[in-house]
Amino acid sequence: MIIEVLALTALAAWLYLLFGRGWFWLCRERDDSARSAVAQPFSSAPSVVAIIPARDEAELIAESVGSLLAQDYSGPFTIIVVDDKSADGTAEAALSAARQAGGGDRVRVLSGCDPPLGWTGKLWAMQQGLAAAEAGEAPPDFILFADADIAFAPHVLRRLFAIQASRGAVLTSLMVKLRCQSDAEHWLTPAFVFFFQMLYPFAWTNDPKRKTAAAAGGCMLARRDALAAAGGLETLRDALIDDCALAAAMKKQGAIWLGLTESARSLRAYPGVADFRKMVSRSAYAQLRYSPLLLAGTVLAMALVYLAPPLLAIFARGFAQAAGALAWALMALAFAPMLRFYRRPLAGAFALPAIAAVYTAFMIDSAAQHWRGRGGYWKGRAQARAAAKRFG
Repeated sequence: MIIEVLALTALAAWLYLLFGRGWFWLCRERDDSARSAVAQPFSSAPSVVAIIPARDEAELIAESVGSLLAQDYSGPFTIIVVDDKSADGTAEAALSAARQAGGGDRVRVLSGCDPPLGWTGKLWAMQQGLAAAEAGEAPPDFILFADADIAFAPHVLRRLFAIQASRGAVLTSLMVKLRCQSDAEHWLTPAFVFFFQMLYPFAWTNDPKRKTAAAAGGCMLARRDALAAAGGLETLRDALIDDCALAAAMKKQGAIWLGLTESARSLRAYPGVADFRKMVSRSAYAQLRYSPLLLAGTVLAMALVYLAPPLLAIFARGFAQAAGALAWALMALAFAPMLRFYRRPLAGAFALPAIAAVYTAFMIDSAAQHWRGRGGYWKGRAQARAAAKRFG
């Protein structure tokens, strides 16, 4: 009887995920599908300042800066790179790229200082860039928060504004296409975006009537006056998941929009499973509000939803086996559109239970890192302590 109940619960969970969670798995919210509703031209193109926080990004920042300088946007557009105590020549690489692109007069590099108590490193770098942008004689209408490891197609900024104008959005964000080349990336990258969409269904994020709010930190176009009205970056200063924290604050000011894109891509390589572990472990426990009870509940839920179906399909009999097999098939069906987006074989959808087990291990490792005093560790900084106090 217990096995049958488990099987029925797992099947019910997947029926809910497919039909009751904003159709997240269909990957419908995309910038190329949204642009048909766009043509609301501005009387004059708004001014924009791109802010790029960069810490030891010399290998990647040149391509990122060059792609931003190549935007076919007609309005005033400049770039501020905040060199966050880099030791690898990040500032020089950014300036060299600007000169080579003929945009040396449009790129400014700030030498960042160590974050004050209570600030995470990235948000403090973003804050320094924002303060510099607002200190000019004519502060910009919009701020584009961009990561140093993102390459943008020339039309991205124009498309962001088209989507923003059609929806009156105070925050418009693109989930950039992550690198998917190594064996580890082939298996783990599509699942990373799939899980993110499951946690924050994009259709719900884009619905002003719902509280769900999310953004992708690599590409966020924010209306500066709405950001100020939301309290600025200071209100999020200790957030490890800074993009979603910003989205939650901005949604209180108006509509926000988040979608997938193939027009902006991450240059960041994760060649091995250990590289993914470091990336996920940095903030996974923060997502659980540093709660051991939420961690235990999430581990049990992951086991029920992802691991139970294939185990039941293989080892159970009768109704439990049938329900487990159906749940596994629904799981594969849900994962298939994301695999198609990343041009991966659809047969890999049946491996999602094993991939979910790996991510569950990352989540447990994230908690272990926090308990060891290394929570939120990124490029020499352990940043989770201040954030954890909020939930403690």
